[in-house]
Amino acid sequence: MREFKLSDSFIDEYSKKIVDWGPLGEIVYLRTYSRKIDFIGEDGKEYSRNESWWETVQRVVEGCYNIQKEHCEHYKLPWKDSKAQRSAQVMYNKIFNFKFTPSGRGLWMMGTPFVKTRGSMALLNCAIASTEEINTRGSFPFTWAMDALMLGVGVSADTLGAGKIVIKTPKEDGVFQIPDTREGWVESLRLLLDGFIDGKPIPTFDYSIIRPYGVPIKGFGGVASGPDPLKILHEGITALLTNRIGQKITSVDIADIMDMIGVCVVAGNVRRSAILMLGEWDDKDYATMKDPVLHHAELKTHRWASNNSIKAVVGKTNYKELAEGIVQNGEPGIVWLDNIRTHGRMADGTDTKDKYVVGLNPCGEICLENLELCNLVETFPSRHDSYEEFKETLKFAYLYAKTVTLIPTHVPETNAVMMKNRRIGISQSGIIDAFAKHGRRTMMTWNDTGYKYLRDLDELYSNWLCIPRSIRITTSKPSGSVSLLPGVSAGIHYPHAEYYIRRIRIAANSPLAKPLMEAGYGWDYSAYGMDEDEKKKTLVFAFPIHEKYFIKGKEEVSIWEQVKNAVDYQRYWSDNSVSITVTFNKNEAKDIPLVLEAYEDSLKAISFLPVSEAGYVQSPYETITEYEYNEMSKHLVKPDFSFMAAEEAIGEKYCANDGACSVI
Repeated sequence: MREFKLSDSFIDEYSKKIVDWGPLGEIVYLRTYSRKIDFIGEDGKEYSRNESWWETVQRVVEGCYNIQKEHCEHYKLPWKDSKAQRSAQVMYNKIFNFKFTPSGRGLWMMGTPFVKTRGSMALLNCAIASTEEINTRGSFPFTWAMDALMLGVGVSADTLGAGKIVIKTPKEDGVFQIPDTREGWVESLRLLLDGFIDGKPIPTFDYSIIRPYGVPIKGFGGVASGPDPLKILHEGITALLTNRIGQKITSVDIADIMDMIGVCVVAGNVRRSAILMLGEWDDKDYATMKDPVLHHAELKTHRWASNNSIKAVVGKTNYKELAEGIVQNGEPGIVWLDNIRTHGRMADGTDTKDKYVVGLNPCGEICLENLELCNLVETFPSRHDSYEEFKETLKFAYLYAKTVTLIPTHVPETNAVMMKNRRIGISQSGIIDAFAKHGRRTMMTWNDTGYKYLRDLDELYSNWLCIPRSIRITTSKPSGSVSLLPGVSAGIHYPHAEYYIRRIRIAANSPLAKPLMEAGYGWDYSAYGMDEDEKKKTLVFAFPIHEKYFIKGKEEVSIWEQVKNAVDYQRYWSDNSVSITVTFNKNEAKDIPLVLEAYEDSLKAISFLPVSEAGYVQSPYETITEYEYNEMSKHLVKPDFSFMAAEEAIGEKYCANDGACSVI
């Protein structure tokens, strides 16, 4: 098949354009999403350089349309290169100018050989692995979770396997030299767990051929973490389960194993594990496993790795008891599984399409069946001037997400779910900005009209591609790094303040550090570390931020107003879920049970986080005045990162995308 390519004249035009970055956009892009390009120079030597934004967008768009083309040619469906060229150019323009973007996973992996040869899992954001069938599937949910985490996928897991197996005494037999691959690490976990779950032999593990810390990972990208995290994982699980031999596995055991896996996995040192544990609301042992008094040691070693949530039941759950933990540390999060299984958008009444859902992804925006993954794309309504413009953006955001459903993962059990559901999640970020720019009522009209338009599109494009219509299509994700690219508020959350300092920690040997210093940004060595040498390895830069579209800061808005926003987005926009972390001050803590009781039949999930009123050194956010903002900004110049795209001979130095450079 001849690969689809955007025309050279079109790309040449964009290679010269100035990018409309948010205040932190270019830094975040270079740190997180700009891949290394390896090539052979005229002298025959190997060279490497970083992508520029126009090249990342080109890789993403061409990757997307090549997937469509391959699908159509494989099934002998209609395809026209000329029509695809016109469509792809519009998508390119939309992404380049931040009308929408793929998720961070898509920006990092779409269009790479890795996806073509190893499947779509690395493109996808989050997933869930249920332990309900642990008595028949054994170690499978744990190894599946580790595999997904190593590909950068966040993973939720439940505790439904509690009490279903008795932990056995393993035998010892042979030696297993762990291959220096993702599959090798996962296989070592399977061998270890099968020993305790099924009484099978556990070999002695040989870590000798695992590449050391800092060595580049050519396929996935990033750098290796070395064998130590895997050794610690094996030792931790062995100690845990040895003490439990002869007893039934508990919800706490399951959560501990998942947390240990999460601590072990740092995907290419560019994405740390995101884990959510989902337990029963009346499971006291599970509910207290993060109690700092009862479990101080476990919290330090591994239990910090997950966000813990519970399944609430409308009309039955005691929210006053749950609120006690929420007030202390923001946990547990609340998930109403019955609402998920019986509703899409709340405005549409009862809908049982999702009756097989077992939970939510780690951030709470996507409802998932067992072993299913979420497939997200992010739109920015505040960067649009009219509904018609936003409507066009929705079309291309939809087309990107739907295209991703055409590629199978490498796991048959996952494909069986995903090929059936074709679930996608078209999200919005900068929602509060959009309220300020367009008006809250206007945005609800955009939501309702836009959702119906997307449903019509799904029928049209699913028919063209000869695949099932998507079971769900919209969501509200929390966002994070992606929303920093255009500089909009994250998801449905309020900004910190109208004027504030945003601090970012960057390795002292990062190639980003010197240009920021030369541009005039204030910095200091980290205030935290074991000694002065360690503190000097990290620089903390201060960026003055002014929110262009501003209503209220997170310390000014009540919990009732925040929850009402989520309720309305669950009603008019999201047929999956709305991810929201509601911030509250100490005077509002008493209202948390009242909020949950008032809205328990209107939401699918929610979490809370206390607003810290006690400042600390080098806090990520610090409110400032307009005068202070102007004083900090007046001498700043645009940092010059052009050298990042310059040629560098391979073998001399390798710079990881998180900014830590090392000689190899």
